[in-house]
Amino acid sequence: MAHADSIADPLGEVVRLVANEMVAEVCSIYLLRAGEVLELFATQGLNPSAVHRTRLRVGEGLVGDIAAHKRPLTLADAQAHAQFAYRPETGEEIYHSLAGVPIVRAGRVLGVLVVQNRTRRQYDDEEVETLQTIAMVLAELIAAGHFVSPNEVQQVDGLGLLPLRVDGVQLTPGVAIGRAVLHEPRIIIQKVVAEDVGQEAKRFEEAAHGVRADVDRMLEAHDMQSGEQREILETFRMFIDDRGWLERVREAVASGLTAEAAVQRAFDDVRARLGQSTDPYIRERLSDLQDLTNRVLMRLSGRGAADPAAMPDDMIIVARDMGPAELLDYDRTRLRGLVLEEGSALSHVAIVARALDIPVVGRAPDVLSRVEPGDPIVVDGDNAQVLVRPTEDVLQSIHDALDVRAARRRKYAALRDLPPVTRNQARVSLNMNAGLLIDMQHLEDTGADGVGLYRTEIPFMVRSEFPDVDAQTWLYSRVLDVADGRPVVFRTLDVGGDKVLPYVGAFGDENPAMGWRAIRIGLDRPAMLRRQLRALLQGANGRPLSVMFPMIAEVGELVSARRLLDLEVERARRRGLALPERLRVGVMFEVPALAWQLDSLLPHIDFVSVGTNDLLQFLYASDRGNARLAGRYDSLSPALLRLLHFVVEKARPAGVDLSVCGEMAGRPVEALALLAIGVRSLSMAPGAIGPVKAMVRSLDLDEATAFMTATLAQPDRPLRETLRLFAADHAIEI
Repeated sequence: MAHADSIADPLGEVVRLVANEMVAEVCSIYLLRAGEVLELFATQGLNPSAVHRTRLRVGEGLVGDIAAHKRPLTLADAQAHAQFAYRPETGEEIYHSLAGVPIVRAGRVLGVLVVQNRTRRQYDDEEVETLQTIAMVLAELIAAGHFVSPNEVQQVDGLGLLPLRVDGVQLTPGVAIGRAVLHEPRIIIQKVVAEDVGQEAKRFEEAAHGVRADVDRMLEAHDMQSGEQREILETFRMFIDDRGWLERVREAVASGLTAEAAVQRAFDDVRARLGQSTDPYIRERLSDLQDLTNRVLMRLSGRGAADPAAMPDDMIIVARDMGPAELLDYDRTRLRGLVLEEGSALSHVAIVARALDIPVVGRAPDVLSRVEPGDPIVVDGDNAQVLVRPTEDVLQSIHDALDVRAARRRKYAALRDLPPVTRNQARVSLNMNAGLLIDMQHLEDTGADGVGLYRTEIPFMVRSEFPDVDAQTWLYSRVLDVADGRPVVFRTLDVGGDKVLPYVGAFGDENPAMGWRAIRIGLDRPAMLRRQLRALLQGANGRPLSVMFPMIAEVGELVSARRLLDLEVERARRRGLALPERLRVGVMFEVPALAWQLDSLLPHIDFVSVGTNDLLQFLYASDRGNARLAGRYDSLSPALLRLLHFVVEKARPAGVDLSVCGEMAGRPVEALALLAIGVRSLSMAPGAIGPVKAMVRSLDLDEATAFMTATLAQPDRPLRETLRLFAADHAIEI
């Protein structure tokens, strides 16, 4: 580093030095050129004439694989690997073993550093870590132009002023327009080797203490006193005191690295081991650790938060990924939306964004490299897309659409306090679905009658361990407090399938949707289910309580689950605890087989709630997550509507309440069909209540029922367009 500018062939000197120190017969450096091509820039051991001649595409050969996956690779017999690509000009056919690491800076690959030996050598972790440390130094020097001209290394291609659309995944709904702010907090490490180890250790401890204080101040904010957002920040706060992480950094400092290099090394080591994991819990922990690493590095560098005065008033944050604390660093009064290259709907940052009521689009590929600071940008969470540098006419049409949307919202807001009654005075119960405490605020906003489905599994999924009875009791009590007397239906833990608990792990089912999930887990792990039922009873504390068991396929499963509930009721009675004023028990109707057991089932329950999402996929053997099957089977098919009508006709004379809580309930056309076959209670996402209420208040239910009865009696035919025409002819708002 000290003499890089004074050496005639500095890269050549590096490969000679590394080869000698690591007792390697070959050391080579490949750098990324324009067109995603890795070019051999320097070598010790390979044919010198191959320099600047040997090229590999990213993903091609072992070197290309290291760059493509941004991870180290060690092989005792590289030539036996399926990815090996032989280049005759290099003369590498005599070398068998290989170890390589990516040269990465600011999350972008600049090249690859490789060593090779003739023997089938097993490279150990310490040797790989040494290569990673060297690569870290190389990355800074390459970027600074010490070894090669910056023009020789691929730069991020500028996209000028061309408009761009990036498709992603909805993490939080909504639409926002603003100016791009690139969240790239990574600090450029200028010095890697410590001059005074004791001073570096002291600097690290002071930086860690400062980060603790920063997070503590966030926790003291008035809007962080309760709810999931506080719990998430508290989990992040625990990361700072994690002994394993602290010891890894301290050991790296003791080995002679600066505090900055040690912190980055500790993170790189964890990412190298866990970065390829698809487990959502591990991915979330890596995101939190990246947040922590960035914060400590900023403290060490003396760099504070960005100057608020330099930020636009309508910020759209664009990031690879973020921790929750990083999002809360930004001025919330200016924050309009968030775009992530990674992320999931249950990531910590997405939950905090939902609490802030800002739209979020995740899994937007390479968006950071395609957006410039200050670019006009539209975050369309509803349609899961990001519009970068939209043209004036597109921007105007979006503004017009937002104006129409705002007018519609004002109209729906005016309906909030009006009852959901049809033109012929039939009362319909409109409820909302919820899964987090922060969702409960929408009860007042929407005027919903209650919560028709509270998904209890979501708080379990964002925690690092199974919540104990006290934690669950507090949550359920708070939900009922916020509901303020309005009914809440708690669905017991519905995990498995695509919902994996981080502390339980994937179950390895070949067909997860129909595997070990929901009530099947609860009955096989009765202690877990009993703890939840105990917490629900204690949380109710004498108030009415409705408990719903999911994925019931046989009456015997409901009987067994109810027996566990009865045991918990008896336990509470013996201990003198307040019992629910009224205890209602119900099931989710999702498995078609249950339709032929209704005569046996209905005497055991007080209500049944139809989960149309799973019911539709089980009825048609159609995976709802398969893009090829999307839209193939219509939720308004005569088969499904006849099945639902059959269930309605069974439940009504038995005195069992019936509601629908799947996505069908929240779409006006489908809701119209459900009401016409006899359903009188619907539960939906909060944003759907206004449109559905407008439909209900414009509907003559007698006319709709007669129309649907006649339509279902005829040969099968598509009903969606038929219903739309009926709505248009009868002035029904859909």
